[in-house]
Amino acid sequence: HIMPRDAERTLLQKLPGYRARRWPVERTHSWMNRFRRILVRWEKKADNYKGMVHLTCAFIAFHQAGLVG
Repeated sequence: HIMPRDAERTLLQKLPGYRARRWPVERTHSWMNRFRRILVRWEKKADNYKGMVHLTCAFIAFHQAGLVG
């Protein structure tokens, strides 16, 4: 669940140490859009598309962990 921007803004004003959590989700979606097969969605079956999304997420996670060059 992602809070609306105005709710995050009020929390930033009320709580001095609060950090917004929206950017990791937006960043991850941006990274996923680099994979054309995910962006265009050529697969007709939902299971195949879901598998490609999982593979993309795994590749991004391994890359962030420094396990992929």
